[in-house]
Amino acid sequence: MFYINCFEQTLKLNRMNEYLEILMVLMGFLIIAVGANRISLYFPKIKLPIITGLLFIGMLSGPYVLNLLPKTSIEKLGFINEISLAFIAFAAGAELFLKELKGRMRSIKWMTFGQLVFTFGLSVSFVLLISERIQFLSDMSFEYKLAIALLIGTVFVTRSPVSAIAVINEMRAKGPFTQMAIGVTVIKDVLVIVLFTICFAVADALISKIPFDFWLVIILFGELCLSVFLGFVLGNLLNLILSIRIYTQLKAFIIVLTGYSVYLLASLVHHQSIEWFGFDLYIEPLLICILGSFVVVNFGKNRREFNRIIELVVPSIYVLFYTLTGASVKIDILKDVWSIALIFFFVRLTSMAIGAFIGGTLGGDPMRYNRISWMPFVTQAGVAIGLVSVVSAKYPTWGSEFATILLAVIVLNEIFGPPLFKWSILLVGESHKQRELQHENKVQKALIFGLEGQSLALARQLADNDWKVQLVTRNEAKAKLEYQGVNVVHVPEYNLEELRKIKAHKADALVLLNKDNDNLTVCELAYEHFGTRDIVVRVHERSFIKKFHELGALIVEPSTVMVSLMDHLVRSPIATSLLLGMEENQDTVDIEMQNPELHGVAIRDLQIPTDLIILATKRNQNTLISTGFTRLRLGDVLTVVGSIDSIDKLRLKLENMETPDLKKIRFAGKTISFKRRPIQPDTDLPG
Repeated sequence: MFYINCFEQTLKLNRMNEYLEILMVLMGFLIIAVGANRISLYFPKIKLPIITGLLFIGMLSGPYVLNLLPKTSIEKLGFINEISLAFIAFAAGAELFLKELKGRMRSIKWMTFGQLVFTFGLSVSFVLLISERIQFLSDMSFEYKLAIALLIGTVFVTRSPVSAIAVINEMRAKGPFTQMAIGVTVIKDVLVIVLFTICFAVADALISKIPFDFWLVIILFGELCLSVFLGFVLGNLLNLILSIRIYTQLKAFIIVLTGYSVYLLASLVHHQSIEWFGFDLYIEPLLICILGSFVVVNFGKNRREFNRIIELVVPSIYVLFYTLTGASVKIDILKDVWSIALIFFFVRLTSMAIGAFIGGTLGGDPMRYNRISWMPFVTQAGVAIGLVSVVSAKYPTWGSEFATILLAVIVLNEIFGPPLFKWSILLVGESHKQRELQHENKVQKALIFGLEGQSLALARQLADNDWKVQLVTRNEAKAKLEYQGVNVVHVPEYNLEELRKIKAHKADALVLLNKDNDNLTVCELAYEHFGTRDIVVRVHERSFIKKFHELGALIVEPSTVMVSLMDHLVRSPIATSLLLGMEENQDTVDIEMQNPELHGVAIRDLQIPTDLIILATKRNQNTLISTGFTRLRLGDVLTVVGSIDSIDKLRLKLENMETPDLKKIRFAGKTISFKRRPIQPDTDLPG
């Protein structure tokens, strides 16, 4: 009895030591991950994705370079991979929002078919064809080669929804080609997991030399159905978690643990199924998680909160996952297989081009789309690396070589994929990216369409605030008259050629004061061809409001603007007076933050005059409600109200006059006054 107690105590002590060792390894890895996160932010400056930076830092930290993470430590951190993969699957499933995909279902359906069938089939065939030249495959039997070829073909089909959405947002892409690309990407992500589940089971049967018979097909079908069922159960569980009234951060933590529990359940079923059922049963945790997320965003009431949690957690998950994946890459093998990785890269591109062309042709897409329809699907990221990790963990004898080659292919796809997608969007003309402001300090230019009293008064007021203003009219006789310092130009028609002649494509703002139909024509031309940053439209008929709003214009409706202004003056006279600069010696301006020394400084830490109020901060086209904890970034535009003297002091503090080539995000260092001045009747107005 004494020896038994001693043995039990020894086991407990060993477990305690093992847990402490895992904790120490985890703490060390987290320190490396924090450093990788910071260093990876510099990679976009050399036109490389952040994910590539994380993989690179992981490789440096791994056992083959700096050895900050030894092999034994990486093996102890396997649970981080499982936590990360579950949440990456959540993020992928959240993009499958059916209501956004209805319009292009025919094209999406056939393109998905072409990508899955032809890309997969051609990839598998080519891998089998060159298997004798691949070192870890050359000595294997045909069954092994076929199994590994199936797994490689599945990885080749995967795409990155997160990367696709990032490119679309950056390019402001909109149109049938873009809609097809994102629809195929998201739907294919789900189908790839299903395909992987089937191929993984078939590969396992081939490697284990289990004979194919009717019962094997039944088991495979049963595994797939069980995974789908558990996915819908998980979706309802996630909806229940999201409905609980607790802090969002706590919900995020519970959801992360829920995803990890799916992997624990899959491991339990896998190890106990022989004892329970007499055969090996495998459920696919990635499929379960992606279907659970699909249920939440399409059939639950908490889609917005779920997406907010994903946006909150995914950056940290990516840092952990990609850094650990980079550390797991066997660099000693990579130097021997880089040529194979390069061949695989071109094989994937070729098979995707063929599959996309066939799918687009079957879907009835225009030929100009079909020739470049492979470009949006090159990039790979989380899901692809996740599938590689699953295979590598399942088959350690050859999994490391498998993972190293495919990770090299994925890195190449991550480097070349986003530029190819951007190029395809530009080729089909669906980019509406706003033109970047010039790097040098320059006078802002505005074009005002319509010659009348208000347009002349506005032109003079903008000129007083250092803007270069031109009035545009189709009345040739009125354009020849003098208007006391206001430049008036004549155009016979509002078309692209005439607008280019007056350099409308170089204007920083367009003000449209003509009839609604004429305004709409100019607005559409500016949206499609110029990417003008600010378009202000005066609307006469309310039926045009929606059209202008869809084109991103700022709308002024004369019938309601005065009522709204008077309403605010009655209910909030002080706030409205401050905003409009109606108080004597007061003004409201936008000032761009150009001083590198203040980058990262919180607003509450600024030494500024006490009579200034910072109302809002505009950053990357997003308006933030400013608080004392808001940290300034180069290019931020601060909306400030206060005395003119105090505004000048703040402008001197924020603007950096010694660096005229500093990249401008908005206003190019000028302050734009919103102060309203009394508009007197214009005696120079013809007629």
